[in-house]
This record gives sequence, structure tokens and C-alpha cells, in this order.
Amino acid sequence: QVQLVDSGGGLVQPGGSLRLSCAASGSIFSLYAMGWYRQAPGKQRELVATISRGYSTNYADSVKGRFIISRDNAKNTVALQMNSLKPEDTAVYFCHAGTAHSDYWGQGTQVTVSS
Repeated sequence: QVQLVDSGGGLVQPGGSLRLSCAASGSIFSLYAMGWYRQAPGKQRELVATISRGYSTNYADSVKGRFIISRDNAKNTVALQMNSLKPEDTAVYFCHAGTAHSDYWGQGTQVTVSS
């Protein structure tokens, strides 16, 4: 059993920055990829970024060059630095972690980009 707690969302103006954090606890020894997904009203949940245990990263085309994902295997945390935010980035962001057999999700944190 793994628990994920994500945080860091808020209201920011276009062009601003936010940093999301996620802490994993429980049976974390077998965690492989971790990442962030987001879901806006009326839209499907979509992949934002992932990072493997070996620190290989993957980003959605819409956030490449603006967002940076990182992880600390010793602390069992993953973060998402979001820069140059756009109104289109407005969504609930969910931390995700996977093992060979299970998927785990954070509770979600709201990011709103608006003037």
C-alpha cells in the first residue's frame, strides 16, 4: 500500500510559476515511474510528465520547455516546476506512482492560471 500526498497548487497570473510537490509513503520500495497528470473540466485526464527511477523524463508536448519534473529517491518525493504558465494549464493536477501491479494517485491539487 502506497499513499501519495500532493500539494503546491494555487492561483497564478499568466507567465507566472508554481512548484508542485508529492510525497510518497508506505510500501514504496517497489515504485518505478512517478509523474503528474492533470484534468480540466470537460476534458480527459492527460499525462503531463513522468520520471523513472533512473531519472529518465518524458513530457507532454504542450509543456515541453516550460515544466521540469524531478524526484528524490531517498526522500520518496517528486516535484513539478511549472514556468511560463498559461491559462490552458488550468486544471487539477494529480501525482501518480506505479509498481509492477498497482497504480497510486494523490488527492489532486488545483492550479488556476488567470488574470
